[in-house]
Amino acid sequence: MKVIVIGCTHAGTAAVTQIYKTDPEAQVTVYERNDNVSFLSCGIALHLEGVVKDPQGLFYSSPEQLAELGANVQMKHDVLAVDTDAKSVQVKDLTTGTVTTDTYDKLVLTTGSWPIIPPIDGIDSQRVMLCKNWNHAQALFQQITDAKKRVVIIGGGYIGTELVEAFKNTGHEVTLIDSLPRILNKYLDQPFTDRVEADFEAHGVHLALNQTVQAFTETKTGVQVKTDQQTFDADIAVMSVGFRPMTDLLKGKAEMLANGALIVDDYMRTSLPDVFAAGDSVAVHYNPTGENNYVPLATNAVRQGMLVGLNIEKPTLKYIGTQSSSGLKLFGTTIASTGLTKESAQHFGLDAESVLFEDNYRPEFMPSTEPVLMSLVWEKASHRIIGGQLMSRYDVSQSANTLSVAIQKQMTIEELAFVDMLFQPHFDRPWHYLNLLAQQAMAKANQPVPES
Repeated sequence: MKVIVIGCTHAGTAAVTQIYKTDPEAQVTVYERNDNVSFLSCGIALHLEGVVKDPQGLFYSSPEQLAELGANVQMKHDVLAVDTDAKSVQVKDLTTGTVTTDTYDKLVLTTGSWPIIPPIDGIDSQRVMLCKNWNHAQALFQQITDAKKRVVIIGGGYIGTELVEAFKNTGHEVTLIDSLPRILNKYLDQPFTDRVEADFEAHGVHLALNQTVQAFTETKTGVQVKTDQQTFDADIAVMSVGFRPMTDLLKGKAEMLANGALIVDDYMRTSLPDVFAAGDSVAVHYNPTGENNYVPLATNAVRQGMLVGLNIEKPTLKYIGTQSSSGLKLFGTTIASTGLTKESAQHFGLDAESVLFEDNYRPEFMPSTEPVLMSLVWEKASHRIIGGQLMSRYDVSQSANTLSVAIQKQMTIEELAFVDMLFQPHFDRPWHYLNLLAQQAMAKANQPVPES
């Protein structure tokens, strides 16, 4: 079996590794336009801040490791075209400029995503930076070395907010611009974002929300960032407004979402024969809504990549979808979410309800405890849980994983209210805080609840 893998970050690396476990005799050729594989971009902010000392630790594989498995790894090779009828690809060696044609039995498209770059005047300035791959990371690391102090970050999602903390903790003046009225709005409802924004401002971060960037103008010492309301002077600006799937190779050939994300079946097969896809170039099966959605996360990529390898020869293991679970730690506060917020549930047309609840994670008689702010979102008619959010100085990240399983298994608020959880005063109360959260949901849904 001859397999060509196009692109090799998370999904591609996972696919190649699993293909060789499935079929040690497979002939796998990897074409990657960059000079590295498996870079964890989520670690860029951690290295900028000094938490991760050695940036090489942000790689968990290498071209050499994939070659040791048996793969023919062709770095700095760009696939220019795919002919799915002839089962061939046209490839350019970026070092020599030579263009060749290769053939396959199975094709794996793991081309990933690229930052959205809006058509803003001056956005091509070298002082306007991106934050996605190893090259972007190195450029940002250099800016820290150069001791530039004024940073403007455009985009208040996960990457933007992590960069805010990293730059602030290294002594920079930080302004965060977002065109929406709330940061992290895709992941958190307003009671949570209000607290994050207040914490940012308490740490000296300047928030410029509900403002749209209109132009970048280079100056002798930096760049001016002009919005529809005001102008900010900075040494550098960092764009982090989202990602788009890189699927132009199959445009007009394969079934896609409107944004270009490839649609795959339960076995990671595209609508084209013998063409698989995984990672940021692919739509996920989003369990809270039961529909395809675009959620570019490394967790989705490695799972989908492994499934490609398991199903490359024959349908073997189905994709179970995702809840889009994610977490952050900002200025000592853990923030985690899974599934839908109430706001996003309404956007998707679901008749949903939510409850907000705060309680200490363990008994007050213990030497210390911490409050946990929680939200649970459920479908009104069925009481099916479709989302949850948590925030605390205590590490509540694993509780988001528990809620993720609840959504995956279509648990109701009543089931979560009574599900068995351990009790030990070091860890929690006789009723775990997730039990109490679900009981609050029951009360709001006019269901009888136990005495807490």
